[in-house]
Amino acid sequence: MQDNMLSGEIPSSVGSWTDLTELNLARNRFSGKIPSELGNLPVLTYLDLSGNLLSGGIPEALTKLKLNEFNLSDNKLYGEVPLGFSKDWYLSSILGNQELCSPNLRPLPPCSKPKPASLYIVVILAVCAVLLLGSLVWIFKTKYHAFGSKSKRPWKVIAFQQIGCNQVDIIPQLKEENVIGAGGSGRVYRVQLKTGQIVAVKRLWGDTINLDSELVFKSEVETLGRIRHSNILKLLLSCSGEDRRILVYEYMANGSLGDVLHGEKGGGLLDWPRRLAIALGAAQGLAYLHHDCVPAIVHRDVKSNNILLDEEWRPRVADFGLAKTLHREVGEGADAMSRVAGSYGYIAPEYAYTMKVTEKSDVYSFGVLLLELITGKRPIDSCFGDNKDVVKWVSDVALSSVEEESGDAGECYRDLDELIDPRMDPSSCDYEEIEKVLSVALLCTSAFPINRPSMRKVVELLKDKKLAPTK
Repeated sequence: MQDNMLSGEIPSSVGSWTDLTELNLARNRFSGKIPSELGNLPVLTYLDLSGNLLSGGIPEALTKLKLNEFNLSDNKLYGEVPLGFSKDWYLSSILGNQELCSPNLRPLPPCSKPKPASLYIVVILAVCAVLLLGSLVWIFKTKYHAFGSKSKRPWKVIAFQQIGCNQVDIIPQLKEENVIGAGGSGRVYRVQLKTGQIVAVKRLWGDTINLDSELVFKSEVETLGRIRHSNILKLLLSCSGEDRRILVYEYMANGSLGDVLHGEKGGGLLDWPRRLAIALGAAQGLAYLHHDCVPAIVHRDVKSNNILLDEEWRPRVADFGLAKTLHREVGEGADAMSRVAGSYGYIAPEYAYTMKVTEKSDVYSFGVLLLELITGKRPIDSCFGDNKDVVKWVSDVALSSVEEESGDAGECYRDLDELIDPRMDPSSCDYEEIEKVLSVALLCTSAFPINRPSMRKVVELLKDKKLAPTK
């Protein structure tokens, strides 16, 4: 619905569209406030309200969304940016709103202190709140002692490797300043243990815990904790209790592949040999999940942000397996398993009509990842043109029909320079090798699942130095 000169206010009833995954109202003339009810949409992953006349503040409720695309730029929004959006990577999404402020997000100005009259009102309200809270605590304690006490759910700790800590050492460090990322399953913190070891701690979304979900979580985590592969992120410890669930992983010093390719670090850090090594390592990790785990594990969300890199740029596949546990708790019954399966731009086309994920869904997503490594572009980019993703764009640029030239069926590659990430060192580029990987990527992203290779076959293809481009 973008670029249509639509006007008026965005209705609050949008909060009832619970199956909405994308909302693009960019470059219209909508006015009024952004409805906070948008924060109630459980599967919304794409929100673009840029280039309108929207006013008021940014609703705090929007920070609950798990968005892959978020843009409120070029409106008339004002007030303090919610803490959940006060990160550098959100800056481009809120620029062009002259009266926004933030205590820690530059170049936005700091927020002014409240005027004295406002301060008095705040103090009075705070005192009233304290008195009310005290009354509620007194009432609770009275009933607590009258009807018997309920103890807090005890912490359950499962250690898969001795790291010399428990939840008491970890939880105080789960603070906003230690956040290093957030994804579909939770928020991630950088935590230094008392031993000096640095770990990554994920606090999972959906903190309400009941007995059934606790048993499912315990079973899933024990399965993940037993997985040991050099290209899969190691789970060191899990803790659940007091309505919180946290997972402790090995720390990856170079962050995610997505950050390196598309963030401030820039793709120039990755020459072609390093990109190929990352592709092969990630393929080996996925092949292990598909073919060597019993039962087989489907990742469900293969993307560059879920490929983490250690200090020597070796890849680890992360954020897998728990999707099943989390989705069971979000929806109703078995249908919840298919509510959210993947990220925009990586999802296999058959998901639109089957609403199911299989190993071949992971293979398609991995093919998109290969194209991302070759081109340096995100799966969805405005430079591709209307209704195109990286798969369609690469197919249009890289493939031309031999039938047009010789009447013979088949395909050949052209314009490889147009596809290759210009930030790569040209001297590192082996064009024959890049063409081979491009062939594998296009096999993986075939529109028909039956035509896609298994991940074990993908590993063989990437290792085969003599492989000719697939016709």
